Amino acid sequence: MEKELVYVTDDDTGIRELVAEYLTSQGYAVETAGDAAALDHLLAVKTPDLVVLDWMMPGEDGLSVARRLRAQPGFPPIIMLSAKGEDIDRIIGLEVGADDYLPKPFNPRELLARIRAVLRRGAATAHAAVDVARQAGFGPYRVNLDARTLSRDGTEIPLTGGEYELLEIFVTHANRALSRDWLMDQLRGFERDPFDRSIDVRVNRLRKKIEDDPANPAYIRTQRGQGYIFLPQGKG
Repeated sequence: MEKELVYVTDDDTGIRELVAEYLTSQGYAVETAGDAAALDHLLAVKTPDLVVLDWMMPGEDGLSVARRLRAQPGFPPIIMLSAKGEDIDRIIGLEVGADDYLPKPFNPRELLARIRAVLRRGAATAHAAVDVARQAGFGPYRVNLDARTLSRDGTEIPLTGGEYELLEIFVTHANRALSRDWLMDQLRGFERDPFDRSIDVRVNRLRKKIEDDPANPAYIRTQRGQGYIFLPQGKG
């Protein structure tokens, strides 16, 4: 079986070598890059299964790189690393398209757990036993649950891996109030801070993709004191 490929991008040589050595010992194929240009070179050769991306790099920073990758169809999931540990920094990282965020300094075992969680979510859907072309619809949108795509009137709408995972959860649990804690458990699969509200960031990102008026959503409604509810028919 071919090993899952991870690109580790960080301008700190010590961190690159440490992470690469540890992930290699855990069975991953790893390539490293010291900046955005080196990462672009790797991406031109082969698309990895996941990118570990440092926020603060010389030249083009990680946020800019994440935005570029997010705009490309089928781009790999991203785990953002940063010495910035404030909640607002994590929120910004998620808003630009990262699938997860890990502040420095970090334990390589925690990074490994997060990599496994992100890759496991994708693999679970990709390898599920499914009927031909499972699809779901709401409003003018069609969700292909096998191809993991969203389209509106025949035009595909680019989604990050995290945005698609959240949309799939909503679509397959329509008309049910879903708590923030339950949603986070489905999306992340590892321990988190009990005050973690990054699910709200993910919901807001998805709303911007599917709602005509994200501030007054028709499909993903907030349930006060509960969480969210997905209404495929839209609000009346």
